[in-house]
Order: sequence, then structure tokens, then C-alpha cells
Amino acid sequence: MQFRKAERKKAKLRLALCGPSGSGKTLTALKIAKGIGGRVAMIDTESGSVELYADNPNLGLEYDVMQFEPPYTPQRAIEAIQAAHRAGYDVVIFDSLSHVWMGEGGMLEMVDNAAKGMQGNSFAAWKNVRPHEKKFLEALTRTNIHIIATMRTKTEWTTEKDAKGKTRPVKVGLKPEQREGLAYEFT
Repeated sequence: MQFRKAERKKAKLRLALCGPSGSGKTLTALKIAKGIGGRVAMIDTESGSVELYADNPNLGLEYDVMQFEPPYTPQRAIEAIQAAHRAGYDVVIFDSLSHVWMGEGGMLEMVDNAAKGMQGNSFAAWKNVRPHEKKFLEALTRTNIHIIATMRTKTEWTTEKDAKGKTRPVKVGLKPEQREGLAYEFT
């Protein structure tokens, strides 16, 4: 084991863009990819919506698209990211990563299916899904390519008592539709 002087070189971006529908996640991802430079690949889980920006003169970016259809398993997501890397792309945009979590064949459905064989015990079912999740996170963090992922958000609410003692709902922010702590995997 030995130490060496730290150098900032060849670092790869890991960026998550979160927002509600229509907030501009896809367009922002494309603009950031243009700023990074190089060849851009898009993994599209949004049924072709990423192609709305093709030939956009204000964007001025050519990119290639892979239609990513269900099942949205972590293994298939890994294969899509690795395919972009093998094809020599500099940047891959995964639009939207939320499908790998909550879409058809995604991790939540994998847990539900595993729980069926465990008398409905979804807590124990995570034991079967965690290894798939870990491999997926490894691909996100270790593949030698810039990765920009978009994620849908849902509004998070809490309740508060007002000055008169009445309980009312209060919007406290937006929460990505993804596993807790995923933000820590991104730069």
C-alpha cells in the first residue's frame, strides 16, 4: 500500500436531476451534456419523449437514443449503461432512473414478487433484492463515463397545527421517487 499526491484528472460526473413533470429535467440534462462535450447517449424510459429535443436549434446537440422498455430491472439498467460505455460515448443520460425503482420490473416490484414467496414479508424480501441494487449502484458509480440521471419527484407533505390549533397539511418539499440515500451516490 502506498500514497500518492491527489490530482483532479479524468473525474467522471455523476449528476442527478430531480423534479416534477415538466420542470425541465431532460432539457437541463442535454444542456449539461453539451457543456461536457463529446458523444452523448440517452437511455429513454419515457416512451420517446427525449426525442422532442432532437434537431432543436437552440440546443445544438446531436445525441443517440436507446429506447429502454420494461422490464426496468437493475440488471437491464446496468447493461444499458455498459453498452453506452462500450460504444465509446462520453456522456450517458438515463431519463428517467425512477423507472428502475418503481417501474414495471423495477426494484419495488422485485420486492413484491419476492415477498409472495415469504408469506408477504416485504422486509425479508429485500434480502433477495439488495444484491441487485448494489450491482446497479456499482455500475452508476464505477463505470468510466459521465452519467446524468433524471428522477421524478413527488410532493412531500406533513401536518402542522395553525395558531387556532387546527391541523392542516403543509408542503415541505420534493422527494425523489427513488430509494432513500441514492443522492449520496452522485457528485
